[in-house]
Amino acid sequence: MITFLRSVLYALLPRRPGSAMNSTRTIVLVGHCGPDMFMLKTAVSRAVGAVPIESINDAETLAPHLHGKTVLLVNRVLDGAFPSDSGIDLIGEVADGADAPTCILISNLPEAQERAIAAGAMPGFGKNALYDATTAEILREAAE
Repeated sequence: MITFLRSVLYALLPRRPGSAMNSTRTIVLVGHCGPDMFMLKTAVSRAVGAVPIESINDAETLAPHLHGKTVLLVNRVLDGAFPSDSGIDLIGEVADGADAPTCILISNLPEAQERAIAAGAMPGFGKNALYDATTAEILREAAE
């Protein structure tokens, strides 16, 4: 509940000048519950600016987004209808190839982050670091 309230308050804060950019990429939130999607959308919007953000909780809806113009923010444990509940497994399946999407694992667990990077993700972040400056940098770099 505290995290949800913090995200609401964060959304109401004014943006710092020059802190956001416009991106030609789409950010796709993959396998997150409703409250987490809200927090992630808020953090992405503040870090990147006017960028399309979609929430997807099934493999069929995700399929058209598996290309290089997409950034996937993948939950460690997928919520929804996927062949597996492992976000790391999903990253391993989609992060390979010349036109693969950029993948970022959302997890507080360092060992999960290491496994995701080994599977093809760029360094990610946990929900407890959602409002850190480092997280904003990760999001801006991915959206470039």
